[in-house]
Amino acid sequence: MPLPKAVRRRTPDAMRHNRRLRALALGAGLIPPRTMHSPEEAALLAELASGQRTVVEIGVFEGSSALVLCRAMNADADLHLIDPFMDESGWALPAGWGASAKATQRVVGRAGGPRVHWHVARSQDVGRDWSETVDVVFIDGDHSPDAVREDWEAWHPHVRPGGFVAFHDAREPGLGPTQVVNDLFPLAGWEVTHEAGNMVVVSPHPTPDTPHP
Repeated sequence: MPLPKAVRRRTPDAMRHNRRLRALALGAGLIPPRTMHSPEEAALLAELASGQRTVVEIGVFEGSSALVLCRAMNADADLHLIDPFMDESGWALPAGWGASAKATQRVVGRAGGPRVHWHVARSQDVGRDWSETVDVVFIDGDHSPDAVREDWEAWHPHVRPGGFVAFHDAREPGLGPTQVVNDLFPLAGWEVTHEAGNMVVVSPHPTPDTPHP
């Protein structure tokens, strides 16, 4: 059970933002994960994941979006969570922020829901070796333009017709997701299907004989 908000607010900033102490408190369930999405974005993410068989999240951080996906997905579905838990480019997180793989795994492990598969690795490397069909890919990792484009190139070929690729922070000026979305879409065979807050969702056009999930 997380500590009451009133107690957390009285915690000195030096303790609240200490990465080691924060990881310990997060893993123990004393504090919730930092929320990285708006309520509207969370609702859209849940809508996209509901009833799907295979969902991939790129960029897990402390697990707030993963919890949304866990609540939306069925127990017989597969959720793949990918994060190297290091900010190689400096674009992924605000300065001084970071997360612990073990703490985040404990957060998600307490949620229940679908089968969860962890990939503590670069998302582009995982995508290049991937062989399964995916229903939804949520791109919210390294926000540098090169990394976002690499994520797109590595993962969109695995998305089934009628599936979705969601880009977070794709309406924030100056960020890689915004640049990539503006450069790529409209793209032949793909269209923007949903927007909420700073989230933009694209989908490949289904073919006439595409089976429904």
